[in-house]
Amino acid sequence: MVRNLDYFICLNEECDAIYYADDLVYKKENVKVPVWFKRDANPKIICYCSMVTENDIKRAVENGAKSLKDVIIITGAMKNCNCEINNPKGKCCSNEIKKVMERYLGI
Repeated sequence: MVRNLDYFICLNEECDAIYYADDLVYKKENVKVPVWFKRDANPKIICYCSMVTENDIKRAVENGAKSLKDVIIITGAMKNCNCEINNPKGKCCSNEIKKVMERYLGI
């Protein structure tokens, strides 16, 4: 049960905690989908609204994607935007998609 508290997100990739507030901690086993920035997340979903993974982005780059727009067209990312609810960080995934894309482009 989610209580009406201010929650914080744990960005440490090694930590089992995802969200925490005062005396409450939600761990990886308490959430429905893997949280991409945790080391052992499988799959590493980057766009939760369209369920686009890091591997999908990697394949898009391998197939010629050179820009964020290319990745979006090839993968279907960001088509069903409801990031505030779907993304564990509660914000748009475009920056994360771009970081993954740039890593595979070697930028």
